[in-house]
Amino acid sequence: MLTPQDTLIHTLGPAPVPSPLRLWRPGLLGMPVFVSERVRVRFLAECDVDGLPGEEVYFEKAGPREKLFFDPRRTRAAIVTCGGLCPGLNNVIRSAFLELHYNYGVPEVLGIRYGYAGLNPAVAQPPLRLTPDLVDTIHEEGGTILGTSRGPQPVDVMVDYLVAQRIDLLLCVGGDGTLRGARAIAEEVLRRGLKIAVVGVPKTIDNDVMYVEKTFGMQTAVDKAREVLNAAHSEAKSVYNGVGLVKVMGRDAGFIAALATLASQEVNFTLIPEVPLCLDGPKGFLETLRRRLETRHHAVVVVAEGVGRDLLEGEPTEADASGNPRPPDIGPFLKNRILAYLRQLSVPVDVKYFDPSYLIRSVPANSEDAIFCDALARNAVHAGMAGKTNVVVGVWNGVFTHVPIPLAVSGKKQVDPAGALWKSVLACTGQPPAWS
Repeated sequence: MLTPQDTLIHTLGPAPVPSPLRLWRPGLLGMPVFVSERVRVRFLAECDVDGLPGEEVYFEKAGPREKLFFDPRRTRAAIVTCGGLCPGLNNVIRSAFLELHYNYGVPEVLGIRYGYAGLNPAVAQPPLRLTPDLVDTIHEEGGTILGTSRGPQPVDVMVDYLVAQRIDLLLCVGGDGTLRGARAIAEEVLRRGLKIAVVGVPKTIDNDVMYVEKTFGMQTAVDKAREVLNAAHSEAKSVYNGVGLVKVMGRDAGFIAALATLASQEVNFTLIPEVPLCLDGPKGFLETLRRRLETRHHAVVVVAEGVGRDLLEGEPTEADASGNPRPPDIGPFLKNRILAYLRQLSVPVDVKYFDPSYLIRSVPANSEDAIFCDALARNAVHAGMAGKTNVVVGVWNGVFTHVPIPLAVSGKKQVDPAGALWKSVLACTGQPPAWS
């Protein structure tokens, strides 16, 4: 159970430096305001009145502080992007740089090349010195101008590099693996008694970071997945007993599959890792699909990549450079099982298989994600300049917050099979709540 201690944010020390931001101070009207260090965001937006917790839990509110730990004129910052691609990476780089350069007046911001490998001199490419001209139009492009990579680097080596480069503030943009790396860096910095702030920006289309309502890139990925689902629907309806089968990313969490289902409104079966998949038997998926074809003669199925691991036991597996297990490919397996089952029953079927995995993560951010990336990046800069460290910027109950990285990486957020999102998916698809 979450306690008030779990949400405490570490700071590097007192913040005596007046902020150069032109925000509200006594006597100024019509200006945005600084965020007080005393403002908090409730963890529980709702609770059972018969079971109120004895001690409420709050997150620290994100935003610009009136007093800073770092003197902007003497600060050197760096940005690193890690892990897989995600819509909005360039937006975050650009907005963080613009906030540091123009609003705080930080004289130099470095772009670390190719993820954490860029912090290891043995394998690093030289960092980029970010400039207004360099970042001018990068938000219009997918990918990341800094490059990315997976996998850890020696923590002591990375901290030595930060010291050698005189970096005061490191912004780490990435998902669970990246944040674990950021935590290791921050803890080594604190162990050495150094004054370097490490701030995370949560990036993953899977939306699986704990205590963060949503991560950037997810909405764009859902938009692109919806386009594929609609295409699969057109394919399925255009032939007799057509099945459009679409595999989307979601190793441990089915948010993309669930949200794209609701956006499309054309999906008949949504399969996610959080709900065990049973293929066989009178109430299994295959027989349920057959009955659907018998009455409607077409179906659209979306499956998250992490579905059916128990069905694929014995299949060869491998791990990526970050140590995450790559599950066997459920898409072709499911396609073959559908074909075999229906042909065995002499039921004609035409399965069209779509795998847009890399497409939906490599495109530029849509409007919603672009706005969200801008806010995340600027709030990450505010946190770092105020001396916050080992912290990731998130959103909770609609408010930007500071979340301790150890808390954010304490598990993987998943779709709640008893929650409102999955209830909406079941209402939309008409599929049974469980397979048995």
